[in-house]
Amino acid sequence: MSATAVTAPGYRPGRTLPLRVEAVRQLKRRRTLVMAGVMGLLPFILVIAFTVAGSPGARNGRVTLMDTATASGANFAATCLFVSAGFLLVIPVALFCGDTIASEASWSSLRYLLAAPVPRARLLWSKLTVALGLSAAAMVLLPLIGLAVGSAVYGWGPLEIPTGGVMPAGTAAQRLVIVVAYIFVSQLVTAALAFWLSTKTDAPLGAVGGAVGLTIVGNVLDAVTALGSWRDFLPAHWQFAWADAIQPKMEWGGMIQGSAVSVAYALVLFALAFRGFARKDVVS
Repeated sequence: MSATAVTAPGYRPGRTLPLRVEAVRQLKRRRTLVMAGVMGLLPFILVIAFTVAGSPGARNGRVTLMDTATASGANFAATCLFVSAGFLLVIPVALFCGDTIASEASWSSLRYLLAAPVPRARLLWSKLTVALGLSAAAMVLLPLIGLAVGSAVYGWGPLEIPTGGVMPAGTAAQRLVIVVAYIFVSQLVTAALAFWLSTKTDAPLGAVGGAVGLTIVGNVLDAVTALGSWRDFLPAHWQFAWADAIQPKMEWGGMIQGSAVSVAYALVLFALAFRGFARKDVVS
């Protein structure tokens, strides 16, 4: 029997679960609003901390990005990324990507989505696209608010480079765009890990916690200097390679290597997620 004979009139697999519908569903969820609040509050918390404790200064003669946080709005935005890139920005990525399929399974709505019928690959692509979009939005929201708050409190001006010299405000804004783009790419491995775990469990917290936990393990392993050059294969080893983008002469080497490592791991994990879910017996 031909495929058209068993397909309902007007049915188009590519039109099931539209991105707009999925995006609206996810935007209305409480955890999305909470993460947006956390990203928006961090710059204000840092301003209060600097106000109470005083402007940071060089320690032991060494000037870091944190020490120049109050120099200008651009410096403050860069500092917001510096203090959050290692862990805080991991949370929304793991949450949005790890809560995709597992949450539907925990609500016992996954089998009804597939019975709609939404093709499994279409379901994964729609949810993954929206999850990555929300993750990117969280990463953009933080420096945008940081730049606005920092400019209002410390003034709009050039970015003071910790190693010496200044960068015009316009150039600094362009470099911050590159920084955010690199952080997003470097977090793809966490996104893929959370997404893969989400297709394996009915517990959203298990997928999110597993991704965050393994990311922390990667950071711990990177701190073990005895591993030598083996650390180059850890995504965590390159998480702050974006610092090369806020130098007078931008260096691409570290960011290229970090992106390659992250994308390589992510492609494998995404492939495992699609392959495993295509064969999974969905009963939830």
